[in-house]
Amino acid sequence: MGGRRLGAGDRGRGLSLVSPGLGVRRIDLVAVDEVPPGTMKMAWVDGTDMVLVVNTGDGFRAVQGTCSHEYFELDKGFLTAGTLTCALHLSRFSLEDGDPLDPPAELPLAIYPTLVENGRVLIEVPDGPLEVNE
Repeated sequence: MGGRRLGAGDRGRGLSLVSPGLGVRRIDLVAVDEVPPGTMKMAWVDGTDMVLVVNTGDGFRAVQGTCSHEYFELDKGFLTAGTLTCALHLSRFSLEDGDPLDPPAELPLAIYPTLVENGRVLIEVPDGPLEVNE
């Protein structure tokens, strides 16, 4: 994993925000039709960082691809009513803001701003490595 790791002091409700003076990059993740409503698909950024794309039915969300409690791929989990549950220890996270809703996770998931262009789901993040909570 090559992203910047965030600790408890960096909590920031799991949001990746662009700081003044930093460049922004758009990263193409997947085609819209690869993620039907109510499903999710893992994408790789920079060959090292996993980003999970979720189609909630009313839009797309992009979150860090591994659980903030213990390294485990979140695409092995399941979606229910606006939440994502990690299959390893059943920590549940809000897809709206990344906040943990059930233990043992205490840190939120990093959330990446999404946009759809030309039938593709993209994220818009600051230049440099992706922020990841762990």
